[in-house]
Amino acid sequence: MPFCPNCGAEVEGRYCAKCGAALEDKTPLPPPVPIAASAGGLPENTAAALCYVLGLITGIIFLVLAPYNQNKLIRFHAFQSIFLNVAVVIISWAITLILPWSVWRLLGILDLGIFVLWVYMLVMTYQGKKILLPVIGDLAAKQA
Repeated sequence: MPFCPNCGAEVEGRYCAKCGAALEDKTPLPPPVPIAASAGGLPENTAAALCYVLGLITGIIFLVLAPYNQNKLIRFHAFQSIFLNVAVVIISWAITLILPWSVWRLLGILDLGIFVLWVYMLVMTYQGKKILLPVIGDLAAKQA
């Protein structure tokens, strides 16, 4: 039978009947649930989203780093990021050959579309959704 640390009386339950002091609950708390992380310490969705941050550069970095290049989802997003950036460079180059540079810059539609796609890929990947881009996604899935 436990005793009250405040007044020394015998206690039944969690509170002392004599002085009303609460006894400490000495039941151990369950261990905290860890967040699912990849082998390198970053959560899988964070590492996959980071593949898109600097495009070609971060895609290559995540393909080279040892713990991340073993994860199929991170490899997919790294390849998709690389292929997307290569496609953007090729399309931009082709449009500048067709249109004069000043007209292309005034339109700015391509730049806005690329920016919106980049933000969309970052957000959706961070939320854990796997977005497959039309041609690029199939190529990336084969490589991953």
